Amino acid sequence: MKKPDTLDDLPTNLSANEHFQSVVERAVSRRGFLKSGLGLSAVTFLSGSLAACTSDDDTPVAESPSAGTPPAPAPATGPLLGFAAVATSSGDAIVVPAGYSAQIFTPWGSPLFSDSPAWRPDGTNTGEEQARQVGDNHDGMSYFPIDGSNEGLLVMNHEYCNYEYLFGAEFMTPWTAEKVSKALNAHGVSVLHVKKNGAGRWEVHIGSPYNRRITGKTPMTLTGPAAGDALLRTTADPSGLNVLGTLNNCANGKTLWNTYLTCEENFNGYFATAASPAPTRSAAFVRYGISAGGSGYRWHEHEDRFDYAKEPNEANRFGWVVEINPFEPGSTPKKRTALGRFKHENAEMRLAADKRVVVYMGDDQANDYIYKFVSDGVFDASRGLANGNLLDAGKLYVAKFDAGAASGDFMGVGEWLLLDKAANPTLAADARFATQAEVLIHARLAADAVGATKMDRPEWITTHPQTGEVYCALTNNSGRTTTDEANPRAQNRYGQIVRWREAGDDAAAMTFEWDLFVLAGNPVAYPDRQDLRSGSANVSADNTFNSPDGIGFDGAGRLWIQTDGNFSNSGDYAGQGNNQMLVADPESKEIRRFLVGPSGCEITGLAFSPDYRTMFINVQHPGEAGSHPRAPDASMRGSLSMDEYLAQNPLAFSQWPEAGGGRPRSATVVITKDDGGVVGS
Repeated sequence: MKKPDTLDDLPTNLSANEHFQSVVERAVSRRGFLKSGLGLSAVTFLSGSLAACTSDDDTPVAESPSAGTPPAPAPATGPLLGFAAVATSSGDAIVVPAGYSAQIFTPWGSPLFSDSPAWRPDGTNTGEEQARQVGDNHDGMSYFPIDGSNEGLLVMNHEYCNYEYLFGAEFMTPWTAEKVSKALNAHGVSVLHVKKNGAGRWEVHIGSPYNRRITGKTPMTLTGPAAGDALLRTTADPSGLNVLGTLNNCANGKTLWNTYLTCEENFNGYFATAASPAPTRSAAFVRYGISAGGSGYRWHEHEDRFDYAKEPNEANRFGWVVEINPFEPGSTPKKRTALGRFKHENAEMRLAADKRVVVYMGDDQANDYIYKFVSDGVFDASRGLANGNLLDAGKLYVAKFDAGAASGDFMGVGEWLLLDKAANPTLAADARFATQAEVLIHARLAADAVGATKMDRPEWITTHPQTGEVYCALTNNSGRTTTDEANPRAQNRYGQIVRWREAGDDAAAMTFEWDLFVLAGNPVAYPDRQDLRSGSANVSADNTFNSPDGIGFDGAGRLWIQTDGNFSNSGDYAGQGNNQMLVADPESKEIRRFLVGPSGCEITGLAFSPDYRTMFINVQHPGEAGSHPRAPDASMRGSLSMDEYLAQNPLAFSQWPEAGGGRPRSATVVITKDDGGVVGS
């Protein structure tokens, strides 16, 4: 089965809006970097500009905290990066630096409840059993302390599932309602009560009342300006207020009032139709990538709500940011419509200078956009969970980048364009949007209309805990043909990280200055450092990588970079090996490889204990063979497709995390320093 998130590479944005790559090209040309021969040494992304625009002390900016970063530990006395970098690998194991340990934790199918069924290595657990086990394809996650760094709730997303491993040897034949049920229950979110045992190792408290599975069937409520709109009403829910499930939960966020935000990304792939001929797709369906064939999930064959000919509005009920209170297992998750509907990657929350809540979000598809939401009301810590209502009233904006003059070494300027039917004249005059609810439901079309800048698949967004600067991973766009200021390469196979500084260091500002922090690239394949494909000057043969995806800061200001890209280790990707995690010093620009994952995986998810002595990361879809150099070749598979072969021989490519599991399984990895110190120090 086709990996669902490869749909991110297929642009649906056919607007004439300028691409970020063209903006970057103008900025580079204006400053003469390439013409002067300074090339990538000068485009090393200018991290020195941080010193010119921030204060001299290292204390967090109290007026603009990030919800995702726990308080910083005592300042480090040594260098920010205190570990020896690891080499690349195409093996089937986790690799961490000398002096570190990696504990495999909560693999797919692990128990949560006292009555959770045992994992069956042959893949024959039922759909009902899957609903009582940890879900598949772990992704973004957050840690919520109960007893500081010794006990808490670990909340994680389960993005999708791999049918070749989910169903066992029989794979897709016969195709049954039971298989659809199992797939739905493998999606969603797990809430795990975790604590250290007497030996200092982390364990799940099986049977804890906090433990919870949220799946593709869990009842949820739509809130905010679009709730109840006619475009959200279905046969089963004529109110347009109640939805079953959350799907394709990619990355995440954490609110200032201690709740979890899970983000719905490639929801479009679950919707298809058996109608022949298929109904003509609306402009919105085309723009959101909803097609008659879907992406191979085949849920519509047994559940009418996923057949868009029968329920044309069901797809509109997905693609939102969902708020979950992990400390109330019986609470109903809320889909917050004021934050807009698109392929949400994560949700990074900050406070504006006046205490309004700001949420940064990326739309992870080639040529799509970066957004931010600014609440109408202000955050008040004394109101606790009532602050959640801040996410139901506010303004949604989309970013436009330009090459205009910027202070210091920043490469350009930008502005936030308002997506508001009443206040933006362009949208007010656009007959496609009758109401603000329709602007939010069709946020992509609204962003097209106002002239937002096309980006190279915006992935995770994070904010520096001291400076408040915002960083966004643009993972890749191999189909690009034009360039602009922040996307300087056609056929951008490697990706980059862009960052910006809001005017006045206020997250609610309407303008910003930006530069590129790093151009990922490969000097092994392209040793000429004047060739942009070799990457920026802080990329070398020792740390080369492609496709930055998950990014996040720890409290000391280390930028952790996780990859989800090509692991063929050949051609353009020679010497890059399996997907990996690196860490960067934003001031020195140094990047070191910290971890390499097993065969066929993505490295994702990033959470810390409050003392930063425990790091949690996720290994997603190990065993997804693709172009891996050790993948079973045609001589082994015979007439079978790769997925058919792996369904019958599930340990033929990857046995991670352990062969006794019978098949590759996504899992969390707990990383600690052997001397008990801060991870990364």
